[in-house]
Formats: sequence, C-alpha cells, structure tokens
Amino acid sequence: MMLNSDQADVSVPPARPEPEPAFGAGSGGPGLPRAAEEARKEPLSREERRRRRRATAKYRTAHATRERIRVEAFNVAFAELRRLLPTLPPDKKLSKIEILRLAICYISYLNHVLDV
Repeated sequence: MMLNSDQADVSVPPARPEPEPAFGAGSGGPGLPRAAEEARKEPLSREERRRRRRATAKYRTAHATRERIRVEAFNVAFAELRRLLPTLPPDKKLSKIEILRLAICYISYLNHVLDV
C-alpha cells in the first residue's frame, strides 16, 4: 500500500461507523433490544405468544407432569401386552421392542392356526 505525502506512517485501524440507533430507541431506554421495542408496539404473533407461554416455570411443570402420566400409561399398556404373550419363563423381562416383535410373531401364528 502506498502512502500519499500527506498521510502519516502510523497504522491506525479505520474508525468503525457507529451503529444506527434502533427504531424508536428513545422510547425504550438504553439496552432494550430492537425486537423487544417493536414487540411492545405491535401485538405478538401466535408463535411468539406460544413460545413465551412455554418458557414459564408453571407451563414446564405442567408439561412434565403430563409427560410423566403419558409415559406411565404407555408402560402399563406394554405390561398388559406382555402378560398376554406366551414366553418361557413366563416372568422373563422383555424390552419394549422384544414385546412388539413377539406380539407380531404370536399374531402371525394365531392367524396361521385359524387358516388351517
């Protein structure tokens, strides 16, 4: 890079332009993000309202409770299905995938017995 005669031989990084203030920056005070200011002026979208509601501790606790109940019902259904399947020994512990595969085989066997 060649220097003009009026330029100094000092390497100074070029000054960065100051960022433009957010729209309506004076109304929200310093440090308030642009999106937060606009959100105060415009109604929130359905998606944003849902996102904010899901972020609350009350919602998370209720969701965790519902999920626990769902998983428990799921496990009860697997236990009932397991009880109907013939295995040796009868109290053998099976994984969920093993229960499903055994149920498929047992249903196929019963269909074959009915066809004969």
